[in-house]
Amino acid sequence: MNKKTLYGLIAILIVLGVYGYEHFLKEKEVSAIVEGGKEAKPNTKEFYLPTSTTGQIIHHEGYSLSYSEPHEQAEWVAYELKKSQLSNSNFKRPYFEVDKAVETGAADWRNYKNSDYDRGHLCPAGDRKYSKTAHDETFLTSNISPQDHDFNSGIWNTLEQKTRYWASKYDGVFVVTGGVLKGKMKTIGDERVSVPNQFYKIIMDANQGKVKMIAFLMPNKDSNEPLYNFVVSVDSIETLTGIDFFPEMDDAIETTLEAQSDYKDWSFN
Repeated sequence: MNKKTLYGLIAILIVLGVYGYEHFLKEKEVSAIVEGGKEAKPNTKEFYLPTSTTGQIIHHEGYSLSYSEPHEQAEWVAYELKKSQLSNSNFKRPYFEVDKAVETGAADWRNYKNSDYDRGHLCPAGDRKYSKTAHDETFLTSNISPQDHDFNSGIWNTLEQKTRYWASKYDGVFVVTGGVLKGKMKTIGDERVSVPNQFYKIIMDANQGKVKMIAFLMPNKDSNEPLYNFVVSVDSIETLTGIDFFPEMDDAIETTLEAQSDYKDWSFN
């Protein structure tokens, strides 16, 4: 073997070695992110988290979620919204990023391009303005779902604002929200992201010495109806989704609260 051939082989081996080592480091980094997502963060209210029908719960600093790989989105996103977290901070809107903590791989934001659907936040950026980190992680693709534009900017936005109002009035609330990932649904993008026909939001207040809940179920379309027309029981959403929303709560309290669809304890003014 002449020197030229030998040097060529050595160069190839070096390139392969560098590539292999970089691949190893990348895999190690991804694995660390996935494992980190499995660990509850200091602010996580695990007691209030719903069950996961997918077995894939991920914890971020500002919210937790259960990711549905077949539908390429979260079946629920859950978080506490404290009165002290309400802020008028105006952080720059970041780009959407794929959530690397999703072990099965979160959908790419490009699925939404030219789809006629918004990248609808489940945990709104407006609820996480108390820090830039918390705000920016709401732009992970595990926290978005395809929403009709008029719905997203209309009645759904109204409900998000009302949730912040209740968080202020009642000194904090716990929120669970998502799309109903059942039945016949359209899909968008190369990864066939499901388009929910309905979205739900469940809000619980446990800060006034008396636990109360209110649940909303809305079709994924524009509406001029008042919010209280969409109030339903938590039980009805559990039947639709197959999710047990407050499994750790005392059974007697849970059964009573989840059967109600009364909104008299909630201010709509």
